[in-house]
Amino acid sequence: MPERLPPRPHQQNEPEPLASPAGQIDLFAAKARKAEPAPPPQRIYTVGELTREVKGVLEGRFGNLQVKGEVSNLRRASSGHLYFTLKDADACIDAVLFSREARRLRFAVENGLSVLVRGRLSVYEPQGRYQIVCDSLEPLGAGALQVAFEQLRARLEAQGLFDPARKRKLPFVPRRIAVVTSPSGAAVHDFLRVLHRRFPGLPVLVVPARVQGDGAAHEIARGIARGSSARGVDVLVVARGGGSLEDLWPFNEEVVARALARCRVPTVSAVGHEVDYTIADFAADVRAATPTAAAQLVAPVKDELVADLAQRRARLVRAIRAEAERRRAALDARRARVTDPRRLIGERRLRLDRLAQRLEGREREEIERRAQELRGLQKRLAAAHPAAVLHRLGRQVAQLEERLKVLARRALSDRRHRFEGLAGRLDALSPLRVLARGYSVAFDARGHALKDAGQARAGDPIRVRLHEGELHAEVMSVTRKGK
Repeated sequence: MPERLPPRPHQQNEPEPLASPAGQIDLFAAKARKAEPAPPPQRIYTVGELTREVKGVLEGRFGNLQVKGEVSNLRRASSGHLYFTLKDADACIDAVLFSREARRLRFAVENGLSVLVRGRLSVYEPQGRYQIVCDSLEPLGAGALQVAFEQLRARLEAQGLFDPARKRKLPFVPRRIAVVTSPSGAAVHDFLRVLHRRFPGLPVLVVPARVQGDGAAHEIARGIARGSSARGVDVLVVARGGGSLEDLWPFNEEVVARALARCRVPTVSAVGHEVDYTIADFAADVRAATPTAAAQLVAPVKDELVADLAQRRARLVRAIRAEAERRRAALDARRARVTDPRRLIGERRLRLDRLAQRLEGREREEIERRAQELRGLQKRLAAAHPAAVLHRLGRQVAQLEERLKVLARRALSDRRHRFEGLAGRLDALSPLRVLARGYSVAFDARGHALKDAGQARAGDPIRVRLHEGELHAEVMSVTRKGK
């Protein structure tokens, strides 16, 4: 048989259960309805209230966070604030870096730069947008100083500040050297020690400047200007001992690079150790690996110069002596040739006689040539004399007159024969011949020859031309042909 549960003990105020199962279910439902509270009415938010609620939740939950991503949509406000979007492959979020924090950056924020930002999440209520308010920003991978170094180097190189064509040579032996450095550092002592060991007594002007910390770059730039303008300075050295990138950073500032570029004398950058490179190294005319190396570059070894000068002096003395001996030998040879002046005078006299004979022969030849030219000119002049010319012209004119007379008589005879022929032909065709045979010609009052009886009317005066004389008549009547 199935196991049965023991009966539940009755509570004091609990009603008796109903006999039927359905009655028990109805009783439990009624008790449940009495135990459940009524739901409260749902709250209606305004937009401002909802935004403030969200702002409180987000800013309370994300009050201090770090986010990495890529900078895009960078915008620089006139106030100095930087507004940008921080994005990755999945999403993006707005961010802002206020001007106070932006001025502390060692590098320039650019689109596409991967960065790590530290800050807090904030909601901008007027637009209902959430964004990261950055307290700091640094590039991923390379450090901020390294990025700033590369950016400044690329910008100044594009402007031609590092162009090898503008690099100047150091003087062989400087008159005075200016050193911009910290007077209490080891770099200046190493520089002076090596310099005076190589060239004792060489004047050095130490221009004090801080080489580390805030404001050091401007002091270095002012020191470069002061040192280059000092009297007698013809080379300037910027020196500092080794250190970290942060320690050497004043020499990576643009103000120092531009001061080196403007310097009126050649410059040497001796900053850090051999492996350290700064912007000053690229801007200066010469880079020295260390301050000690800078001393070796700017000053030669004096003892070596003295020894070299002594050798050059000895070679010069020997050369002068050899040249003097050569000149003396040449003088002796010439003196041997002119030991007897009478012989030299005799040689010169013979040569003078030969030249005089040649000159006389040339003069005779020239006189003969000029005489021949004169005779030719006389002949030409005689031929061109006006009397001779007129005589020739007279003969020519007479000949032309004879020819002209012959031609005129011939032409006149030809013209006469031709005229006679034409006159005979004209006479044969002349109307006078017709009139001589008994014909006449009638003219009207206007002098027109009448060819038709219709051209005249009765009573018209007419003139009749006969072979001998004319008749003046009046038309009595007109009879036309065929009528």
